[in-house]
Amino acid sequence: MNDKEIMEGILLTAKGVCDLYMHGSIESATPKVQDAFNCALNSALSMQSGVYAAMADHGWYPSDVAPPQQIRQVKEKFANIL
Repeated sequence: MNDKEIMEGILLTAKGVCDLYMHGSIESATPKVQDAFNCALNSALSMQSGVYAAMADHGWYPSDVAPPQQIRQVKEKFANIL
């Protein structure tokens, strides 16, 4: 297993943890429980962001920049939904 594969595994795990904490926050029965889940979620999101940044720095998670025309089209498509 190489470094890229290890980082991919860590990123997938971090994303899964974020999903669990988010659902825990949504389903919380009391404000204290919700605060605990929100705190954990924020920590997990920070970790996920760091892992993503490290992968992007190595070129292991490339992202494309959307052309302005494509951004406009998507905005127009969903403008009337909300």
